[in-house]
Amino acid sequence: AWAMAFPDLVPDSLITQSQTDLRDFSEELGAIIVKPLDGNGGEGVFIVKADDPNRGVILEMSTLHGARKVMAQRYLPEAKLGDKRIILVDGVAVGACLRVPSGVDHRGNIHVGARVAPCKLTERDREICEAIGPALSEAGQIFVGIDVIGDYLTEVNVTSPTCIHEINGFDGICIESLTLDAVEERMKA
Repeated sequence: AWAMAFPDLVPDSLITQSQTDLRDFSEELGAIIVKPLDGNGGEGVFIVKADDPNRGVILEMSTLHGARKVMAQRYLPEAKLGDKRIILVDGVAVGACLRVPSGVDHRGNIHVGARVAPCKLTERDREICEAIGPALSEAGQIFVGIDVIGDYLTEVNVTSPTCIHEINGFDGICIESLTLDAVEERMKA
C-alpha cells in the first residue's frame, strides 16, 4: 500500500489480517474504515464501529477469516463531504475533482451513486502531492490517482485511477495527452 510509505500524511492506519487487532483498533478509535488491499471501486469497503453488532462478521468477511490482509484507517467524518481524487502525471498534480457520496451509500465511488463536482487543490493537497510525487515518479508511476479526505491521504491508486473525463471537462485539460507526453519524455531519457 503506497499510502503507508507516507505515515505523516495518512490517518491512523493499520494493515493486518488479525481480527483481534482490528477489533482493538476499532475500540481505540471508535470508528474505522476497513478495505481490502487489492480492491477497487469501493468494493468491500466498510465503516466499522466499535459497538456495531455486525463487527465480527464484517471482520471475518473482510479478512477471509484471517487469510487476507486489509487496510484499516481511522474513519474521517469529512468523508461525508466527499473525497478528492487528484491525478498526478509523472509525480505532478494536474487536476482534481470531488466525489461526494449520495447519502444512501457512504462510499464516494461514482458507480455507486456519488456525484462528481469540480474543486481546486488546497495548500494541504499541494503539500501531499509534493511529498509523494517524487517517489512516484522515481518508481516509474507515470499515471496515478490519489484520494484525499480532509487533510489526509487515504489511497494511492496506481492500477485504475478514475475521473479523467470529469477533470478534463471541469478544467479544460487533456490528461491523456499529458500522460502520453510524460511517457514519450521518459522514452527519450
